[in-house]
Amino acid sequence: MSITADRPTTTFSFPTGSGGAADIASRMPRRHTVVTGDGMAGVMQIASALQSCGRTLREFCVDVREGVAYSSVTCTLSMTPDEADDFTRGMGAMPCVLAVDPY
Repeated sequence: MSITADRPTTTFSFPTGSGGAADIASRMPRRHTVVTGDGMAGVMQIASALQSCGRTLREFCVDVREGVAYSSVTCTLSMTPDEADDFTRGMGAMPCVLAVDPY
């Protein structure tokens, strides 16, 4: 008897609406910098939006400096190209956001 014979066998199926293997192949970490002019309040609004977007953040970095007009949030999320475009549009629609720069 081999060791593998005692393991339970499970089958994998893609979640409904996931796009299947093509979706997973095109999903990769994508970094964006979101710029706000509202200081700490703007950064907190962006952080709340990121928290509620339903994706796991791979990186989250905030840059707020006294005396500097703009603050930024740099984040990395695993997304497809279409999801990245939607993310850029969604973040850009927030009143506190001045710019969204994908890397």
